[in-house]
Amino acid sequence: MQTFNHNYPSDITREQYELIREDLEGSRQKTKPRDIDLYSVFCGIMYLLKSGCQWRMLPSDFPKWGIVRYYYDVWSKQKNEDEPTTLEVVLKKISDTSKK
Repeated sequence: MQTFNHNYPSDITREQYELIREDLEGSRQKTKPRDIDLYSVFCGIMYLLKSGCQWRMLPSDFPKWGIVRYYYDVWSKQKNEDEPTTLEVVLKKISDTSKK
């Protein structure tokens, strides 16, 4: 599995990631072993959300911007009108843990 080394204020901790890992992994049908670290993908999304930069300006110590964008689209997809998206669910979980 390819991992990335980054340290930005927008990064979440590995402990926070463990709280949301199952939500993130379960939102995409798994057809083959994943070869990318979802922690780095999620931190890339957090970087983009907090900085407001363009997708193509994502720093190179995150996965390629196309991969990050793909997972953003998957996690932002609403399954039905009455339920929040996966991204909304995990962001709420993270914000709840940081308030404690």
